[in-house]
Amino acid sequence: MGAKKITGIALLVVFVVAVQIATQLTGTSYYLTQLTMTMYSCLLIIGLCLVMGYAGQVSLGHAGFFAIGGYTSASLTTTNLLPALEGGSSWVSMLNSMGLLTAGSSMFGEPLLTVHPWLACLLAITITALIAFLVGIPVLKLKGHYLAMATLGFGIIIFRIVLAMEFFGEADGISDVPGFTLLPGLTVNGDIDNRVVNYYIAAAVLVTGFVLLLNLIDSRVGRALRAIHGAEDAADSMGINTARYKLYTFVISAVFAAVAGVLLTHYTGGISPSDAGVMKSVRYVAIVAIGGMASLWGALTMGGILNFLSLRGFFGSYDDAVFGTILIIIMLFAPEGVLRLTLWSKFKRQKKEKGS
Repeated sequence: MGAKKITGIALLVVFVVAVQIATQLTGTSYYLTQLTMTMYSCLLIIGLCLVMGYAGQVSLGHAGFFAIGGYTSASLTTTNLLPALEGGSSWVSMLNSMGLLTAGSSMFGEPLLTVHPWLACLLAITITALIAFLVGIPVLKLKGHYLAMATLGFGIIIFRIVLAMEFFGEADGISDVPGFTLLPGLTVNGDIDNRVVNYYIAAAVLVTGFVLLLNLIDSRVGRALRAIHGAEDAADSMGINTARYKLYTFVISAVFAAVAGVLLTHYTGGISPSDAGVMKSVRYVAIVAIGGMASLWGALTMGGILNFLSLRGFFGSYDDAVFGTILIIIMLFAPEGVLRLTLWSKFKRQKKEKGS
């Protein structure tokens, strides 16, 4: 990683710390709740930016991958396995003897035996990656609006599954999801007393993912992805295995979405079918487009701003309509993203030409 990127990451870390200190000094620490949720959403967004901006694939199903991760972890950490253990289940007994189950109690004081959050997280990521791999093999052979429609169909399928299945709580979703203890003293949950710790946990996860993607796009793989985005047929003729690169990129992006889904679910203590809705996917695509499809920094910046405003209720009941309108406007007038200042540059150039 070059000095310029290291400086950028350092400034990002300084900004994160400065925001936390500012909220503490101004008595607005309650903002940290929305900021933490925003950072988990940004983790999905930068992963989607990799697919759209570098592999040139439009995905309208990433809310589905988010839901797979979140629902898998939520269901495993809330399903009581104590009756199965008492019934002599060999699988449950084996998991319990290996320390992969955790004992607790429900809000009504009933004893619970559930899958440990670490195991649930690993299973959620693995399942998401496997589904993305299986879906990506046929779907990524499509291009343009055909690919967009196919991924949209996938997202709708996931939405209908979680909405219809009793195991996933149907329309009510899953609640009372326990906290995720990463290390002693570091637990992902929504406790007010743990607000600052959770803010920095989310920031650490986001910055780590961001650095990994920056390194990836600067590597040989990144150069291959840019070649595929620029001219897929030409890249294929030069010996680049375009199908494999697109598939692996799609899987990596899905894993980022799954991690975001797992951590945000444990932070908020629940997940609902709305998290897998089509408009969620449209919102993610809109944010990537606004920031610039080939700009991780742009996607991160606009994702942070727009998600925070949305969570604070700035757009009110018109939230989805605002994001849909923004997407249309960006695609029509600034396809390279707002932060590229394409329109402003053209305006200044035209004004200069007229003046001369």
